[in-house]
Amino acid sequence: MMTEILNCSPKGAARAGELLRAGGVVAIPTETVYGLAADALNPAAVKRIFEAKGRPGDNPLIVHITEIEQWGPLVSSLPAEALRLAERFWPGPLTIILPKSRLVPYETSGGLETVAVRCPSHPAARAVIEAAGAPLAAPSANVSGRPSPTTFAHTYGDLKGRVDAVMDGGDCPVGVESTVITLCGDVPRLLRPGGVTEEELRAALGELEIDPAVLGELRPGERAASPGMKYKHYAPRAQIEVIDGSPEEYIEYVNSLPETGGIYALCFDETREHVKIPAAAYGPRFDRQAQARELFGALHRLDELGAERALAQMPGRAGVGLAVYNRLMRAAGFRVRSLPGPVIVGLVGPSGAGKSTVAAGLVKRGFGLIDCDALTRRPDVYDSGCIESLARAFGGDIAPGGVLDRRELGRRAFRDKESAKLLGRLTFPAITRAVRREAAGMRGPVLLDAPTLFEAGLDGMCRRILAVTAPEDVRLGRVMARDGLSEAAARARFRAQQQESFYVQRADISLDNSGVFLTKAGLDRLYSELKGEG
Repeated sequence: MMTEILNCSPKGAARAGELLRAGGVVAIPTETVYGLAADALNPAAVKRIFEAKGRPGDNPLIVHITEIEQWGPLVSSLPAEALRLAERFWPGPLTIILPKSRLVPYETSGGLETVAVRCPSHPAARAVIEAAGAPLAAPSANVSGRPSPTTFAHTYGDLKGRVDAVMDGGDCPVGVESTVITLCGDVPRLLRPGGVTEEELRAALGELEIDPAVLGELRPGERAASPGMKYKHYAPRAQIEVIDGSPEEYIEYVNSLPETGGIYALCFDETREHVKIPAAAYGPRFDRQAQARELFGALHRLDELGAERALAQMPGRAGVGLAVYNRLMRAAGFRVRSLPGPVIVGLVGPSGAGKSTVAAGLVKRGFGLIDCDALTRRPDVYDSGCIESLARAFGGDIAPGGVLDRRELGRRAFRDKESAKLLGRLTFPAITRAVRREAAGMRGPVLLDAPTLFEAGLDGMCRRILAVTAPEDVRLGRVMARDGLSEAAARARFRAQQQESFYVQRADISLDNSGVFLTKAGLDRLYSELKGEG
């Protein structure tokens, strides 16, 4: 079959529409990944999608429309919560499942009585749908089971000779497939994470269940209600194994392997320069949007490099990170290696958030605790050279007789951000050495309560990061009462520290501790999740 290359232009959209009206299949760009489109209401055209992809026939397809008004004929009813989601997130990367109407053929729905519908935001996709004059079924434009394509080159390379045309729309900005939610049960259920996050859905709906298949495999014989649930997906030719360990543990493990060739690291950008084997990076550790954009490209690179085995650094699951985690685990066939050694969890958050309350609950459940505030009060942490440097920087009276007056040092060091940074430069080496000594003697899971975890580089020891947050007025009252500060002094301390968003953006789990009682069940779940069991 000759495969045309179409420009991303009105002329290209018109030609795509012509091919689609004739029952053809055309790969088009969307904001998520490239999609392989056909007329969703034409059973013969839909069958061509399955043939081109080598896709199992019981794997449902997503129907794409451009206006909410086009949704009604495709479903048996439109509940208020569906319209609320559409008004908030459409056009965009959210797919909503509802009972289908008779208009939708079973070829499109994978034999189910439901239909998945979304309204893409990509202008080229919208132009093609309009030109076709029909809703379009459009799964990812790749051979089934392979990494989804986010570039024209990867799409064309996979489907050349299999489809009528491929439109060149450049790179896809989101990089992972749409979020899929079903409204067919008593409670809305997330079936596949994507560009619209769990947190955003909860804000819009209130109640939300997470399907077990988001984090694990379907049970034998269980039917897939959504694309990306049942079969091994997104996999390069290399065998992927996900490594659960801190950045430091990951680097040590990878560098301990014999250099036999064919083994690659699939890692964060920051890790790449520290591993001895060849590597493909998929974004910075704490930039989950970048990870989503770059993951599939990195999987394709593994094939281009001839990798036989890839050791993947485990991503965090907050925000769109849940989608990255889901795709990577499916690409690996859920193969995970947990590295030996204690699971160290970085405990962070702004002053007054209530980290100590959360820590106490987790310690009761078996966590050890390294409290950096308490550790820094110990006289053995700072040597004479460090104390002399602090005295030169902040005044000799902060160390009368060579003994630190921590209250006075804190008053001067936290008066502005520059002073706080200087304090860190002078004390972080000593604190880091002390933390490592403490950690070396501990067994089991460990909480590392460190206000300057990231600034000191201690996050490299941590497998997971837990951020505890609370509204500023709540934190203000706590700090004033706890430390005997005036409101002005407490606010000055807040200004010298990182904003709450700094911690949340880097956290694997964020916990609001605004005064609501932390339940036993909630702490039990948190304990399991931090250990990697949830």
